[in-house]
Amino acid sequence: MKKCSVQDIFKGVDFTPAEIKIVERKFEELFPKKGDILLRPDHFVYDQYFVFDGCLRSYFISQTGKEYTLQFAVNDWWISDYTAFFTGEKSIFYIDCVADAVIYKISKESMEPLYKEVPQIESFFRIKMERFFGSYQKRILSELELTAEEKYLNFINNYPEIEKYIKKYHMASYLGITTESLSRVRNDLEKKIRFCKILL
Repeated sequence: MKKCSVQDIFKGVDFTPAEIKIVERKFEELFPKKGDILLRPDHFVYDQYFVFDGCLRSYFISQTGKEYTLQFAVNDWWISDYTAFFTGEKSIFYIDCVADAVIYKISKESMEPLYKEVPQIESFFRIKMERFFGSYQKRILSELELTAEEKYLNFINNYPEIEKYIKKYHMASYLGITTESLSRVRNDLEKKIRFCKILL
């Protein structure tokens, strides 16, 4: 596997050699294994993570014990409990590693001086956050109006290679459906595909 560079983390941003060295000093490379938990509820959140390889997942467990997956983070995605990260409140969900990963951690404390030393970093994060919250809003709306099949198709479109990393119940909890409903959706789609091939 090739080594991650600053340009891999901040795609599309131009840096001078001196700026690259500044940015490199702010990040910590980590190698979490499948099953490792990076964040638990009721903790202060000081860091966010860039996933270079592997897969992380954020999820919430209700008082009744039901699990709700909020986000998957695969290659080139960022993840944290951003409400806690930005407000200083304590976390409300877990982040765990669902496939061995290579990730890069940066603290909020490190980001503030970095914005001043390398101003284009602040623009990069602002654009990332705008897109993140825009996609989050779209997901909330899809929960209200899309069928289970439409949710599944949207999911595999947004995460085209995710199924090699995650278990069926992870996907079902993200889509807000049962594992039985997910199996029915996949079986129905397979039947439709086979039928279309027969017609062709």
